Amino acid sequence: MKISLVLGSGGARGYAHIGVIEELEARGYEIVSISGSSMGALIGGLYCAGALEAYKEWVLGLDVLDVAALLDISFEKKGFIKGEKIFKKLREFVGDIRIEELPVKFTAVATDLKRNKEIWFQEGDLLTAIRASIAIPSFFTPLELNGMLLVDGGVLNPLPVAPVMSDHSDKIVAVNLYGNIPKVEVKIPKEIEMRQKKLEQIKEIAKKSFKKVVEEEDYSMFDIIDMSFDAMQNTLIRYRLAGYPPDLLIEIPKDVCGTYDFHKAYEVIEVGRQVAKNYLELFEKPA
Repeated sequence: MKISLVLGSGGARGYAHIGVIEELEARGYEIVSISGSSMGALIGGLYCAGALEAYKEWVLGLDVLDVAALLDISFEKKGFIKGEKIFKKLREFVGDIRIEELPVKFTAVATDLKRNKEIWFQEGDLLTAIRASIAIPSFFTPLELNGMLLVDGGVLNPLPVAPVMSDHSDKIVAVNLYGNIPKVEVKIPKEIEMRQKKLEQIKEIAKKSFKKVVEEEDYSMFDIIDMSFDAMQNTLIRYRLAGYPPDLLIEIPKDVCGTYDFHKAYEVIEVGRQVAKNYLELFEKPA
């Protein structure tokens, strides 16, 4: 069966898209087009460029300190992170490839703040399109391009079904990273479990060092921004789905991880795989 795949935004939760894609391919589905916002655009673009496996191997080896080393602090007022280090690494995976050269049709969705307009990238440099789509406001600096001020596609369209509506496929499958479903537990290998324990030890040391701050302030500025953005995206997703319903909506539990938990690739990928398996088994049952 030929499918068009829609990959939603959601920060580190987007690792779940990898597990979904792997499960779809394992069941024989042919992905003929992809549309994505933010992390969905990143995973979708890497898949279309044939670089998803290499990217997966890389992120599976990241711990919290590796992630921190990739965050190049911006001294501009427009955002906290420049993103140059991350995209230099991504360029190693995909090279200088243009969207129109990809073997699978691809759309990356971004938001132009100057015109309050949704922007679809369907041609041009792949990584430039992805960079525009993942520019989470206040976190990543926006991309200024051709008179536009481009930020995260999730600001206006966190689950962009519309770009694939006219594609020649049998079904449209969309993956929402803000599902209100119970958390899915997966078994984590001992090596990764030990890495997570080290992280928790670092957190405990940090809490003791800043005990007064932790006790007096439950939520940081970034927590508030993150929670606000999540609430906005969740509402927008429901609104968008009412106008452009897919044939199958796969919902990943929103508490699979936090927006910035990029060191938790293994468990999030496996949750994506397990959830996709559950949905697809029901989807494939005869009526």
